[in-house]
Amino acid sequence: MLKRAVRVWTLCLALPALAGAGESLVQRHEATAGEPAQLAMLDQAPVDLVRVVKHERILYLMSGGVPVRAYAIALGDQPEGHKLQEGDERTPEGRYIIDWRNPNSQFYRSLHISYPNEDDRARAGALGVDPGGMIMIHGWPNSLGGEEDIARLLYTDWTNGCIALTNTAMKEVWERVPDGTPIEILP
Repeated sequence: MLKRAVRVWTLCLALPALAGAGESLVQRHEATAGEPAQLAMLDQAPVDLVRVVKHERILYLMSGGVPVRAYAIALGDQPEGHKLQEGDERTPEGRYIIDWRNPNSQFYRSLHISYPNEDDRARAGALGVDPGGMIMIHGWPNSLGGEEDIARLLYTDWTNGCIALTNTAMKEVWERVPDGTPIEILP
């Protein structure tokens, strides 16, 4: 049911762009009768950008400037503002690259984000702090006990600065996002 809701919501985001309408991509509206054909087209579109909008708690897979998928996310315990240093529990903001992946992560699969970049290191250096690193897009912890634990993670920010998805969403992102894909993390 959650997967279908995400797909319908993603379709609602993409329909205005596909139809050339001037409506905002984030405006929600009803799916049309052409939903299966539209979904099939979106399912095949190559992903050329990952966009994270922190205040929306959404990760978008983009193709040619059009969102083809959208997923609910959790962020670091201190979600507002750009990551400045190791241990601040913030999720960085800016442009990075998905540069490697870990199929044996302590979280269900993980994709590494190339934080810190040159600007991040310079900012941290000016403050005399370590910028941190190992920022990932990942699924849930492998150590979760049951459905109650999973349900709690859906509606809270709980990472140390990473971007967390459900395992189902992470499986799709893992399969669709190749290493070398740019990621844009917005406030």
